[in-house]
Amino acid sequence: MRAITQMGYTQPTPIQNEAIPIILQGRDLMATAQTGTGKTASFTLPLLQRLGDPLPVGNKAIRPIRALILTPTRELAAQVEKSVATYGQHLPLRSSMICGGMSFHAQRLKLRRGIDILVATPGRLLDHIAQQSLDLRAVQIVVLDEADRMLDMGFIHDIRKILALMPEQRQTLMFSATLSLEVKKLADQFLRNPALLEVVAPTATVQQVQQMVHWVDRPRKRELLAHMIGSQNWQQVLVFTRTKHGANQLAEQLEEDGLKTAAIHGNKSQGARTRALESFRRGAVRVLVATDVAARGLDIAQLPYVVNFDLPDLPEDYVHRIGRTGRAGHSGQAISLVSREEKYLLRDIERLLKQDIPKGVIPGYEPLSATQPVKRKPQGSSSHGHRAKLSQPSSVRGADQIHSDPQHAINKPRSGKRSLRSSGSSIKPLGAIP
Repeated sequence: MRAITQMGYTQPTPIQNEAIPIILQGRDLMATAQTGTGKTASFTLPLLQRLGDPLPVGNKAIRPIRALILTPTRELAAQVEKSVATYGQHLPLRSSMICGGMSFHAQRLKLRRGIDILVATPGRLLDHIAQQSLDLRAVQIVVLDEADRMLDMGFIHDIRKILALMPEQRQTLMFSATLSLEVKKLADQFLRNPALLEVVAPTATVQQVQQMVHWVDRPRKRELLAHMIGSQNWQQVLVFTRTKHGANQLAEQLEEDGLKTAAIHGNKSQGARTRALESFRRGAVRVLVATDVAARGLDIAQLPYVVNFDLPDLPEDYVHRIGRTGRAGHSGQAISLVSREEKYLLRDIERLLKQDIPKGVIPGYEPLSATQPVKRKPQGSSSHGHRAKLSQPSSVRGADQIHSDPQHAINKPRSGKRSLRSSGSSIKPLGAIP
């Protein structure tokens, strides 16, 4: 409570209101929550309280790992570990992070000194297990953060191996954007009679995010992006591309345009990614170009602009991307540069959001192919095809903007048999787990 007060937090968010009592009771939990709802604090705070009691006499010197938090990316692991350290700064607990791209030997030394709470990515955790650097037999609480993303990245077998090394009598918490078949199977296998917590509609975007689509021909996207940044004097812009090569190429081109730019993606070392992110945070880098590896792992205070240079293949990733802005009650803009080839992707996004995103063109950048038919069309035609007049972005209603968590994520709920409703959320039992 002292740490919470020092950070200036006064009111819990809906997911915190619902999740914290469940976790304190020791129940397993399957939770979904959108970005900006305070997800990390919802499991970190009760986890710290449950582990805050002194170890039994005779075990203090051993100091085994008692809580494990698994995340899909290095950036998210760093954010979560920072939250653990911040919220637990007045408790006699040790925490650490292990992930790829960092010194294995340095991580092993920290583990040997004793860790109460470990935040890790699955691959590097298994590396340490193989080298007998750590032991998971004393784990009391395990958290799978962004479970669907970990499965999308191919970590399903790693997760099964890791969970099999822990005591059966433990508390397991899963947070996911979607309840896909794979996620449900994982929950059925490893969660015991869990509560299902749903907070806000899965497709709701952050309340303060203003969305806008600009039609433009693909070859002129980079030119338009540089024009918008320069003419409107944007000082901190996060740009998403579909591929690693595209991120590198765009960063080089923007540098040639006189904009200080850095790129982060999976092929970059952890050190390079950390330096680029810190330079962006402090303003030394004006534009940060990223792939979707950063969509759920970046938390930049008061980030004003997110640009979709390429629309994502999955509409859910659009929601994760734009959730990097409009955080903690601050306003933000999410701009998408869309070519005729991407109209079907835009239509999928609007179907997911159940709304039309305002569209227009920037004078001088009108698409030459605006009146030509699109070869690849999904079922159902759209009236948002060409040269719409530039309209003002509209705010999208979303989650409660009282944030008490430096790490947020978009999540997608599912329905259940029974519900307890409170503050726009519901708790539903998943039913008997085989």
